[in-house]
Amino acid sequence: MISDEQIALVQQSFAKVVPISQMAAVMFYDKLFEDRPDFRALFPEDMETQRGKLITTLAAVVQSLHQIDQVIDQIEDLGRRHVSYNVKNEDYGPVGKALLHTLSEGLGEDWNPELEKAWSAAYAMLAKVMINAANQKAA
Repeated sequence: MISDEQIALVQQSFAKVVPISQMAAVMFYDKLFEDRPDFRALFPEDMETQRGKLITTLAAVVQSLHQIDQVIDQIEDLGRRHVSYNVKNEDYGPVGKALLHTLSEGLGEDWNPELEKAWSAAYAMLAKVMINAANQKAA
């Protein structure tokens, strides 16, 4: 569960990521593919559109964290769509690791254990919703 204080931390810190969002998206996928080279085959050759989708989706979710029930259908749909991309439940771990790495690098001195815990809670919630929706589709 994510607290109101953690939601505020995530939203405030994401505002600092927005100006560097293109660079952050490159960093994210570079880290993801470094850690999991096998994931590269799941993505298109030209990553520009994919990087844009990442930032757009992340921005929408972060903006809606305090009213997550209003976007839960879209998050569930995203989880169901990922099934067709051959994403498995265990794939969410490396993605979360790459996200936290990207945020720590991008936010620099502003990154701290409290912020890491807040982002971890937000990602865990998002991943849980997506995994549950994906598993329902697969069943």
